[in-house]
Amino acid sequence: MAKVIRWGMVGTGDVTEVKSGPGFYKARNSELVAITNRTYEKAVDYAKRHGVRCVYRDLDEMIADGQVDAIYIATPPGSHKELALKCAAARIPCYIEKPVATSYNEHLEIMQAFEATGTKCFAAYYRREHERFKKVKDLIDTGAIGTVCFAHLSLYRPADEWEKNGTSWRIQPAISGGGIFMDLGVHQIDIMNFIFGEVDPDFKPFSRNNGGFYQPEDTITVAFRYQSGVHLTANWCFVAGFHKDEIEIVGTTGRITLSCFDTDPVILETLNDRIEFDFERPEHVHQPLIQTIVDELNGEGKCPSTLETSLATAWLSEFFTKEMI
Repeated sequence: MAKVIRWGMVGTGDVTEVKSGPGFYKARNSELVAITNRTYEKAVDYAKRHGVRCVYRDLDEMIADGQVDAIYIATPPGSHKELALKCAAARIPCYIEKPVATSYNEHLEIMQAFEATGTKCFAAYYRREHERFKKVKDLIDTGAIGTVCFAHLSLYRPADEWEKNGTSWRIQPAISGGGIFMDLGVHQIDIMNFIFGEVDPDFKPFSRNNGGFYQPEDTITVAFRYQSGVHLTANWCFVAGFHKDEIEIVGTTGRITLSCFDTDPVILETLNDRIEFDFERPEHVHQPLIQTIVDELNGEGKCPSTLETSLATAWLSEFFTKEMI
């Protein structure tokens, strides 16, 4: 019989209010029992609103109390390594917000620490468990558009006010690992890796800052290929004058188009047909992936997003955001 996995959560930022936090107490055989935050009063407030029974001053106190079976790290990336290494040393399974770390080497160090203690650790690339992306992978794997030739990613939007005034940690490389790409673009890269597999190391990125609102890159162009032979090109611009969110996958007998962050239908087009697949966004977008983690910890399934699967995204991102021209 499956046991109830008791979760502790480090950090109570915006992502935990709806996207992730409720998923830990709504998933089957899962319970959110403990909270800690850098500001203790915020942890107390979160606990009251979400029905969490234990509040701690810090992660050390949470681990020492022995009330949790697994820990979710929901802090900015700059603190992930320190927190994750403590969980690995205590042999407590971990679920880490993306990006897992501010650099490839930090990601690798975290992964090796969990491997050394034989402890499971998972990455919060939750879209791998969303039905829209699983459907795209199934369409491609079953030959719905023939042999895939290439894919193209486009993500453009204007700069937000909090980006222009420099107040967010997301545009501070020491904390985030780069610019807005490290918050948004990594989701798209991870989904492409989920669909197409191993990346070929032959690629060339170009990145620069066009807006002048902050120090890291705001525009990235890249071309690379997968070991399967699929070519991928991508453009990200976070100071553009309009919005665009599109993934186009072209094959020898058709194409698939979809958005990554919006809820537009997945569209399959062939010479003779056009089919739209509609999917509702989960109320708590992390919950489907959380369920796979709980199931794996109970020996009843497998989570598709681990430190191993996300390592390629970390490796690619290292080049995309560090090669400013």
